[in-house]
Amino acid sequence: QVQLVESGGGLVQAGGSLRLSCVASVHTFRTFDMGWFRQAPGKERDLVAHIDWRGGSTNYADSVKGRFTISRDNTVNTVYLQMNSLKPEDTAVYYCNRVLSGEGVYYWGQGTQVTVSS
Repeated sequence: QVQLVESGGGLVQAGGSLRLSCVASVHTFRTFDMGWFRQAPGKERDLVAHIDWRGGSTNYADSVKGRFTISRDNTVNTVYLQMNSLKPEDTAVYYCNRVLSGEGVYYWGQGTQVTVSS
């Protein structure tokens, strides 16, 4: 069973930065696209950043474009999300997952809470 373990969340003031990490326990990690999703209270879980299997192509939701950067290190089965210029509306639980047609493929991990105070 694939395990996804996210970390790096926390409480930060508006304008601050955080770097999230996600380790995937799957030996084929380097063969598929990965993404970061987020879910705010009372809202659906949405894809905010997507990176292809090689790390050469990235896509972002309009709400985070220019502020967030997704990257990956296939040697350690890890995907990262650098979040800068954080806003209160970025407050959510953040999850990583393998991405296929814009959706997560594996069972979700516990996520990591990001809270941005104004």
